[in-house]
Amino acid sequence: MSVRNAMILGAGLGERMEHLTKDRPKPLVKVRQKPLIDHVLGRLEEIEIDKVVVNVHYKADLLEKHLAHRRAPKIVISDERKELLDTGGGITKALANFGQKPFLVHNSDSIWIEGAGSSLRRLTKRWDSKLMDGLLLLASTTTSIGYSGQGDFIMDPDGRLSRRPEREIAPYVYAGVSILHPRLFKDRKVTRFSLNEVWNQALEANRLYGLRHEGVWMHIGSPDAVSDAEAYVEEIS
Repeated sequence: MSVRNAMILGAGLGERMEHLTKDRPKPLVKVRQKPLIDHVLGRLEEIEIDKVVVNVHYKADLLEKHLAHRRAPKIVISDERKELLDTGGGITKALANFGQKPFLVHNSDSIWIEGAGSSLRRLTKRWDSKLMDGLLLLASTTTSIGYSGQGDFIMDPDGRLSRRPEREIAPYVYAGVSILHPRLFKDRKVTRFSLNEVWNQALEANRLYGLRHEGVWMHIGSPDAVSDAEAYVEEIS
C-alpha cells in the first residue's frame, strides 16, 4: 500500500533554538540558507506525497504565509493557535485528513544526508499494514549530528522494536519520521498528549517496527546544531 499523505509537526515553540526563533517559528529557521520546512517538503515531494498537513501555533501567521506559495504537495493547515496539543494531540486533531489509510509523520527539525537511496522511499516500501501499526525511521545514536542522548530503541533482526533499558545506551534514536496507521488513534480525544503514548500502545501489541537510516541524521534542535549541520555538509561537499 502506497503512502500518499503526510503530516509535518510544525507547532512547537522552539525554545531551545534561543535567538533563532525570536522572530520566526522553528520550521522557518534556515540551514544552508533554506528553511527547515522546505528541506522536509522537498523530500516529501520527491516521493510523490499528495497532501501534507502542517500544524501551526507559535508565530503561525509567518508559517502560513510562507507555505501559501507552495504548489506541491498540497498544504493543509491544522490550526493550534488556541491550544498547543503536543505531538499526539496534534495528530489526533488532524486525523480526518488521512481517512483510514496510513500516513507519514515528519518532525520539522529533522534533516539528513542520504545513504543508500531515499530513506523516505525505503520507509514507504517497508510499510506493511498487516504487521505494523507504526514504522519509525531510526538513526545511529553515536554518529548522529545534534544529538547527545542515550538513544531510544533496540531493534531485533525482523525490525521489531523495544525501548532502551534504563541506565543503558540503545543503538538507535528516533530520527523524527514515521509511518502510522489511524487505528492507533481510535477513540482518542483531541487533548494534549505525546506520541509516545501511541508508540507504547503499538509496542505492547508487538506492532512497532523500525528501519535504519543509512546516511547521517541531523537533529536541528539548537543554534549549535545548526552550525554543526552546516559545517558537516560543507566538509563533505
